[in-house]
Formats: sequence, structure tokens, C-alpha cells
Amino acid sequence: MSNRALYLRSAEDLRRNERQWQAYETTGSCVLLAGPGSGKTKTLTVKLARMLSEDVDEPRGIACITYNNECARELETRLDALGISPSGRVFIGTVHSFSLTQILFPYAKLAGVGLPDEFTVATRQQSRAALERAHAKVIKGPENPQTWDFRMGVYRRRFLVREQSDFDTADPQLARLVTAYEAELRAKGLVDFDDMPLLAVRALATNPWLRKALVAKYPILAVDEYQDLGRALHGMVMGLCFSAGMRLFAVGDVDQSIYGFTGAHPELLRRLSERMDVETVRLGLNYRCGSKIVAASEYALGEERGYCAPDDAHEGTIYFQPCTGSYAGQARHLIEQLIPEIRERRPDLDLGEIAVLYPAAFIGDEVANAAADAGYSVTRTDANALYPRSSQLLRWLEQCAMWCCGGWRSGDPRLSRVIGEGSRLFHEVLTDDAARLEFQRALTAALWSRRNDNLALDAWLTALRAEIVAPHVVGARSLNDDLGLLDDLIARLGPEGDVEDLSLGEFAGIGTGLNRINLSTLHSAKGREFDVVILVGMEEGRLPRNNPSANDLREARRLFYVGFTRARHEVHLLYGKNIPSRFVTEVQERLANEAE
Repeated sequence: MSNRALYLRSAEDLRRNERQWQAYETTGSCVLLAGPGSGKTKTLTVKLARMLSEDVDEPRGIACITYNNECARELETRLDALGISPSGRVFIGTVHSFSLTQILFPYAKLAGVGLPDEFTVATRQQSRAALERAHAKVIKGPENPQTWDFRMGVYRRRFLVREQSDFDTADPQLARLVTAYEAELRAKGLVDFDDMPLLAVRALATNPWLRKALVAKYPILAVDEYQDLGRALHGMVMGLCFSAGMRLFAVGDVDQSIYGFTGAHPELLRRLSERMDVETVRLGLNYRCGSKIVAASEYALGEERGYCAPDDAHEGTIYFQPCTGSYAGQARHLIEQLIPEIRERRPDLDLGEIAVLYPAAFIGDEVANAAADAGYSVTRTDANALYPRSSQLLRWLEQCAMWCCGGWRSGDPRLSRVIGEGSRLFHEVLTDDAARLEFQRALTAALWSRRNDNLALDAWLTALRAEIVAPHVVGARSLNDDLGLLDDLIARLGPEGDVEDLSLGEFAGIGTGLNRINLSTLHSAKGREFDVVILVGMEEGRLPRNNPSANDLREARRLFYVGFTRARHEVHLLYGKNIPSRFVTEVQERLANEAE
């Protein structure tokens, strides 16, 4: 079946929803305001396929920017099902990846942003060392220099263009530290994570020819999760789409903006949606959650949005679970009592459809310990996970593992996709057809000889590192930190490590469940969905924290709302017996009043 036939068939499903179809039919810049479970990812991917087929002539293409690598992977998977893979015509990645690969690597020298010709991306160790040297020059105190890292990041993101701003005067000491830190990086030929979008915005602002070059390559820009991407991306959009003529298709939800600490500003999406030169479409149906959960989610949010479930939706159930004792007590209650009750009530439910969500990773430690004592396996996606989900290299190795553990037989994933993703990962090294062909041959041989679920992960990773990663990572300027993360994982799995070695099959299942209870912070759960969601630590002083500002309170409520709306069938709210969160109390009281 042709790519066109695939997306046209999928588009027929959108006809059933008037507003999804309206978004699909737009011909100019569009903002799609999409609440939880509203089908926004399907609408976005089918729309992308249509625009690429009907609106953009080869060799021009489409760039799609999203918040994190997990979101990018989801879009890639959906587009792959429509016959579209990332290529020279299709960019799918984070704003940092877009800034680095599409602006800074090819144009930094010409754009005059003060980078050396062969700059590289700093590892975490290099960034820490640069901050230590800058701290010694500017602050000169006995404290740990790393305590300044968060404040410094916030300050850097606040001032996209420092000339003609109050960068130097708003906080003179912090401004001097930022300047010294960035000078330390540049002296070593380095940029860090925050540098990427900041330098890209400056390059675009001062070089009209660069904006024209990007529009020539990508006449359409799609942005997913717009509310989470902050001022740097908004600056890019304003310059590329409303000055240089790039067409915009933006998707987001102000109510799901939960990354204020990284510089997200939900009012930017609201402001964009109110422009006269964009068409704004709001999706109103929630296909994910039961009807009772949809209604209660507006109580959780504290505002009416008019969302509703389809007429044939199941009802869903909300449980309030007061617990005595500490977080360890809450963890034991959910593992020893709640999980068995759920499994008895729903015997066919896979454990991978249960998620335990919490405001802080240390609560996840308590749940993980209780689960281990009871013999349950877990998958963690928080700061204390086995490895960070942000690593592109490790995510690609997961795909390789999935191919070795049955994908070679089922075609999920296809070998061509695994090779394609690897080729993009090492694109700086694979500069000609001969190099790409040799990479394809070496990777195919390495994976084909290791098609065994029961292989020790330690040995598998060590072999792939030696045969594939090491020969290609040299010269890949953006992968130094990822290589360090891989080495850390191998060390943890080794004889002297702190983690019992996993099988290759277990590694292949990380991120997909495999009958394991999912443990995640509320922030990391965004964009995901489960049959049963258990929210732990839902108490005053934790969510929200004590003495919150008005802005902190709004974001804490949005975080509660995001966790609440991950559930299809059941939401369980666990909290200290005498200190439930004001959000829990409000939902409980509103539901009680509704029942009277």
C-alpha cells in the first residue's frame, strides 16, 4: 500500500470527529489545542503525512519539534506506520536537537555566534568542571558550586538576547557567573544543553539569510507539546513562521504545562492561539478516560473546559485511599493490599497496565523496595531509573535489543528502521555511501549473531559498544555524554556493579512494560496512559508544597491534573490520613456533592 493510501485511510477515522477533521483540512498556520486523550497525536501524524505528500515538493520537507526524546519516538513510531521514516526530508526531534543539527552544526561559523569551528557538546562532567572554575572566579565561596546550576540555567533561559536587555543588572552576580561559565565552555570548544536553543535563537535573530535557508529546506514547521518548550522555541517560531514565511502547525494544551522549572511559559501558547493569522482548533472529546474520570478531571484542574467522553465510553472509578504512616507505609499498602485487590477484581489485567505515579523520585524508591519484597518486577522512568530515558544512544540500543528479541521475526521494529536510526545517530561520521554501507553491514552482522532473549545484557552491551558504538562515536560531537551513560550502565551491570545483570529480553522491554508495574514521577508520566493509575504522596506539603506562590500552586494543580488523566479505568489517590492535598479534598467534595 502506498504512503498516500495509508494516510488517507487513517484520515477517514478523523472524519468522525468534526474538530479533528477541521484541523486536518487547514491550509494555513494552525494551533491545535488538545486536552488529555483527545487524539492529538493521531491528528498530528496524519496531518504531517498529508502535508508532506500534498503540500511540500521534494526535496523540501517538514521539521517536527517536540519536548523530549520519548515524544519524538512516539511520533516516529506513528509516522512509520504511515510509511514515513525520518530522513533528509523529515526532521523529528527535540528543540535542542533541531538547534544543534539544523542550525549550529551547519551554520555556526557563518552566523557569527562565537563558536569555534569544531565545537562539541559538553559532557555532564565537563559542564560541572566549567561551573566549578567559573564559581571560583566569581563567587569565591566555600559552598558547592553545583548549587548554583539550577539558578544559572533559569537566568540563562530568561535572556535570549542579552544585548539591549537587563541581563547585567537584574542579578549582577548571577550575570557574571553565567558569563564566566560560558567563557569556560568556549575556551574548551564546548556548548552545553542550554546553549543549543539560546545560540540558535541568536543566530536566527541576527541573520535573515539563515531564516531563509531554513524555510527553503523546511517550508512547514510542526511543534508538539508547544506549552512545554519555552521562550527559545517561541522566539524561533516568531522569526521563522511570522517573519520568514514558514507555515506552522502547533499542538499543545495550556492545562498540561508542568515544566515551569525548565523555562516553560504556557501563556506563550495561549498568546499564539489568539493571533489573527492562525486558525485555532480545540479538541473537546477525551477518548482515553472513563466518563466519570473525565468529569472529575475538571474538578482536579479547578476549571471547567467542557471536555466530555464519547457516548459509548465506560464510566471509570475513582478511589480515595487514606493511609497511616510514612511513604514506606503508603508503598506497602499499595503493594500488599491495593495491587492484589486490583488483580482479583481484574484478573486479566497485565501489570504493565498499572502505573504508580508520585511527585518525587525518592517516593519511587519506597515503592520499588516494597515491590521487590513482594516479588513484583517494576519499570522505572524517574531520576533513579537504571539509565536516563533522555539518552538517544541508549534508546537506540533498546531498539536494537527489541530486534534481537523477536523483531527480526515480527518486523517490529524493522531492521531498516534500526539501521536508519543508527545512521542518523552517527550522521557526522557516516558522511558518504561507503561509510553508511559498511555501518549497515557491521550492525546487521552484530545483531544477527545475537538474536537471543536470554543473553546477559552486560555481555550484549559490551559487545555492541566494541563493535558498533566505539568505532563510530569518535567524531560524533553530540554523543560524548551518551557514551558516558552507556559506560555507567555497563559498569552497574558488571561484576563490581550494584545492579543484578538483566537479560537482553528484559532490556528490550524497558519502556514497554512486559508485565511489570510502571513507576514514574508525575512529570515523566506526561503523554502516557494506563488502565490503572495510583497516585502516591497526594498530600499537602508535597503537592502542592508548603507555602506555594500563586504560580507554584497553578503548576502543582496542573501536575495533579496530568497524573489524574493518565488513567483509562481506575484512579487511586493515596495520601497521609490527616493531610490530604487540597486538590484531593476538592475532588472528593465535588464528587460527594454530585452524588447527593
